[in-house]
Amino acid sequence: MSPFKLNDRGKRRNRRKWLVLSIFLSLFLFCVLYLFFLERNVMISPETKPDFIVMEERIREKGTFYQSLVERKIPHRWIDLIISKLNPFVDFRRIQGATYRFIMDTEGEMVKFVYEAGPTEVYEIEKDSKGKFIVERHKVPLQVHLVKIVGEIRSSLFEAMNEVGEQDQLALSFAEILAWEIDFYQDVREGNRFKVIVEKIYKGEQFIQYGTIHVAEYLRGEEVIRGIRFNGGYYNEEGFSLQKAFLKSPLRFNRISSRFSGARRHPILGGIFPHFGVDYAAPIGTPVWAVADGTVISKGWNRGFGKQVILRHANGYKTYYGHLSRYGTGIRRGKRVQQKEIIGYVGSTGLSTGPHLDYRLSKDSRFRNPLKETFPPGYPIGESNKEEFHKRRDEMVTWLTNDIPNQKRLEQITSDALNKD
Repeated sequence: MSPFKLNDRGKRRNRRKWLVLSIFLSLFLFCVLYLFFLERNVMISPETKPDFIVMEERIREKGTFYQSLVERKIPHRWIDLIISKLNPFVDFRRIQGATYRFIMDTEGEMVKFVYEAGPTEVYEIEKDSKGKFIVERHKVPLQVHLVKIVGEIRSSLFEAMNEVGEQDQLALSFAEILAWEIDFYQDVREGNRFKVIVEKIYKGEQFIQYGTIHVAEYLRGEEVIRGIRFNGGYYNEEGFSLQKAFLKSPLRFNRISSRFSGARRHPILGGIFPHFGVDYAAPIGTPVWAVADGTVISKGWNRGFGKQVILRHANGYKTYYGHLSRYGTGIRRGKRVQQKEIIGYVGSTGLSTGPHLDYRLSKDSRFRNPLKETFPPGYPIGESNKEEFHKRRDEMVTWLTNDIPNQKRLEQITSDALNKD
């Protein structure tokens, strides 16, 4: 056979191979391009429509809930339903800053309505299994962290808390725990230090509120005052309750207009007169509470003291509350009152240059300095609980005094737990 014929056959086979390969590559490229443009056409197809229409709005200041719904052109039948469902749960007079989300289908039927009064107060309206619209409060997931906070007093406890990034409410709660040990008007000094281990509750990164204070500590020079939470109360390190028969003061405000003095110049009458009490400057209408359990022995006008309430307590003590603007509900002679029960409200009646409470204390008919009086300790922990308390005390004090991390993740809760006390 001629070598020229063999060479022609080889060329023909090579051409067939290239033809098959070209056809295969063309088909593959066609499929790839087809799928690409098909997906692209689906994504941008003008015929694709959303299943739901969502309207979101924040209720503006001085606006009303009804007005906001009308302005968003929500049909009146749905407005009536929404308001009737939320009315038992929501105070529509206090809705500024609230947000809502209205969801309906393309046929104009409401699918869901979400009303958020605040970060942890969320209501949802949607159909139940029977097709009837119902409202439920949504359980918002929250995180609880146990945090150690340390600060130093420069001018006041409030400012010291603010300087370390905390809010006034923590200062108030801290002061209430130690209210039987410290008068935060008289005893606070620059350079005093405090420590507190407290639960802080978050929704994601958003701080919601403070939880339980596990331990509060106040360092006043060499003196260390601690309140350790145990079985719902606060105890010192020896296991005695911080809650005593008498509070240190009847108000929680930030300044005293005049302190106890055997004699002072009267601001109205002139001359030197004994002043056997402490004047607590506070706005008119500020609640005044009893510093201890007792009985009302006098209620009425008492010359220069204006409207005054006098209480009799155990062991020969009496307390006097003067210059009141009005009296607490149900306060009358002979009534038994409990510690911190409201007995009146700050005023400026009688011989007074401005709104304040004139607070006095006597024992066996002799006036005593209420800022320096010492009262018996609270009740001790029972023997059966001492071992458990000592374990709890040691755990808390170790964290307070050592360089242990300042924050621990405790647990995850839902917003409904905040309503349980």
